[in-house]
Amino acid sequence: MLGYENEKLEFNYKKSCGLWLIAIAVVIVIATLIGGKQIINMQVFSIGYMICFFSINMNKGLLNKLSTGSSTKFQKNISKYSVILLFVLMAFLGGPFFDTENWRMIWLGALLATALHFFPFYFVHGKSMILLGIMCTINIIMGYIFSNVPLVFFAYSDAAIKFIFGVYLLFFSKATKQ
Repeated sequence: MLGYENEKLEFNYKKSCGLWLIAIAVVIVIATLIGGKQIINMQVFSIGYMICFFSINMNKGLLNKLSTGSSTKFQKNISKYSVILLFVLMAFLGGPFFDTENWRMIWLGALLATALHFFPFYFVHGKSMILLGIMCTINIIMGYIFSNVPLVFFAYSDAAIKFIFGVYLLFFSKATKQ
């Protein structure tokens, strides 16, 4: 179903992943600074997300410039299904709280869904995705546990984690094989 053919995986898109993480970290910070009733301003986040998505992930010229080779069919499928997983998890983890407009729980659910969707990206970008997923998951679980701590603390922490990993992947990582 996923197209894995017992091949050695090459992680060639680390730099573009790094750029994406940096961009999303900036979007989270700006949306949180604007905040308002939603804590992380959903309109600002959504517009920023879409701009970044199309300018980075849909920009073949940029992706080719940042990559060191191509992805396998398996890696492309993992990427696709990981993004689908992200939106399914968001619906389950944050979606139920839209009726009550519990923005803290909506955003914790969205950020936890994002953290969990990093784990399958191990097969696309390598071991750093596992560590990124663990760190983001722990941060958000702390947001659930320490409900008296404002959500903005966890949002800025999440953005910082993504930014640091983004800088590492964009500027310091090299294509690897597994």
